[in-house]
Amino acid sequence: MEIFLNVLKTKYAEFNGRARRYEYWMFVLFNIIITVSGYAIMGIGLATESSIVVVLGYIILLILSLGLLIPSLAVAVRRLHDTNKSGWFLLIGLIPFIGFIILLVFLATEGTHGPNQYGPDPKNSHDDINAIGKDELV
Repeated sequence: MEIFLNVLKTKYAEFNGRARRYEYWMFVLFNIIITVSGYAIMGIGLATESSIVVVLGYIILLILSLGLLIPSLAVAVRRLHDTNKSGWFLLIGLIPFIGFIILLVFLATEGTHGPNQYGPDPKNSHDDINAIGKDELV
């Protein structure tokens, strides 16, 4: 939950930098949990034949969807940056059938070790060592 809130608070529309797999997939997991909760509210409303509850569930889903759209795109772009790919690769998901699978593979791939063109390695806390060339360490 802490990672989900961190993405919302400090990295809401941050498209620069890199995101670890853990950060991305935890954000996706909590996003799914929240969405399923909204549908559960709508289901309860349908089961009890209460149109007010159905409308309430629909409004909650609509607000959450709109509120989470930008951070979802931002964390996905940062995840692609971690694999040393441009954020424009998100558009591959628009290709019918195969595009989603290719995008899923990109998002699940381990990030590049050390700094890349999009920033320092988010897994390694010793970024200064990564910036030094291997020849200089000898």
